[in-house]
Amino acid sequence: MDPYDVILFPLMTEAASLMVEKENKLVFIVNLNASKNDVKKAVEELYEVKVQHVNLLITPQGKKKAFVKLHPDYRAADVAIKLGIL
Repeated sequence: MDPYDVILFPLMTEAASLMVEKENKLVFIVNLNASKNDVKKAVEELYEVKVQHVNLLITPQGKKKAFVKLHPDYRAADVAIKLGIL
C-alpha cells in the first residue's frame, strides 16, 4: 500500500497529547485495510523515524486507530510539532 493511502490523518486529543509526552506515542486514523506492518512502514517512510511497535483498534464509529510507539532515539513530540498538531 502507498504510505499516503495508509495514514489518513493524525489524531490529537487530550489523551493523545499525554501519550506523546509520556509514552513517546503518536496516534493516527488509518485505512481500514491497513495492517500493523503497513502502518509501521508508512510512518517510517513519511516521518523519517524508527517505529518500535504498533497497536491497532477499530473505534465504535468504524474507524481504525493506530497507536505508534517510536524508538527511544526519536521523540514523538518532534514529529507532532513537524505535523503541526502540538
